[in-house]
Amino acid sequence: MVDAHTSLYGFIAKPARHSLSPLIHNTSFQALGLNSVYLAFDVEPAQFESAVQSMRALPIRGINVSMPYKQQIIEFLDELTPVAKQLEAVNTVINQAGHLVGDSTDGEGFIRALQDEQVSVKGKQVAVLGAGGAGRAIILAAADQGAEVTVFKRQNSTFNALQDRLTSWSDHICVLPYEDEGQMAEVLQQADVVVNTTNLGMADDTRSPVSPLVMQGFHSGQMVADAIYAPLETPFLAQAKQQGCRTMNGLGMLVQQAAGSFNRWTHQEMPVDKVKDAITQQLEHTKK
Repeated sequence: MVDAHTSLYGFIAKPARHSLSPLIHNTSFQALGLNSVYLAFDVEPAQFESAVQSMRALPIRGINVSMPYKQQIIEFLDELTPVAKQLEAVNTVINQAGHLVGDSTDGEGFIRALQDEQVSVKGKQVAVLGAGGAGRAIILAAADQGAEVTVFKRQNSTFNALQDRLTSWSDHICVLPYEDEGQMAEVLQQADVVVNTTNLGMADDTRSPVSPLVMQGFHSGQMVADAIYAPLETPFLAQAKQQGCRTMNGLGMLVQQAAGSFNRWTHQEMPVDKVKDAITQQLEHTKK
């Protein structure tokens, strides 16, 4: 029951209506008996600053932020956590009595999803395909956990600058051209964990982020992950499974990054199993 004591949380993006975040957090609030509600707000760029400042006035206790606002929101916040400052991106804002703190839970969400599968990256070889927002969060989190991280990025106009930025984070990060198929095949064959952070394979896209030649080197003993959760099994994961690999879709990361936000706001643990069940049911219903 929503009443005068109900606390409000939300999601700001453009577009926002596709988001599963309201399902995730409202399922959690209900399961834990919390008098809270979570709404998605589709915010136009011209109204973005006003939307953020409304957190102080209403007050909204916390929000998640997605594209295209993960960097833009920083200038309107009072404080950043060390991780958000390093990534120069925010996906979670905590309202501490009008003091807005920006954080990023994407990378820890991936690490916790792997831990749910009894996989640790400490001392392991991790290969990351792509270096967009989610990719960078995963790269930083894996390096912080003690992994040797090799990143494959398209060799375009941003390659050199991003290479310098990522390697400045850690001596354990290496950035290589995505187009070097021979080098990719060698690195991925030796990797303990391979994760796709590109959008190849999303929705009805039947493409894989690696060529058949590269895929031939995949083998049992590897964990192959995809940041994509719709579909639950991308062509990339299906091919890796045929090679004998363990696979993990993006559902675990989606839920665990949300769990990080939820914990910062409520200081309680998200009921992740109930949330995963609710998302799976929603995705299956959407397919029909």
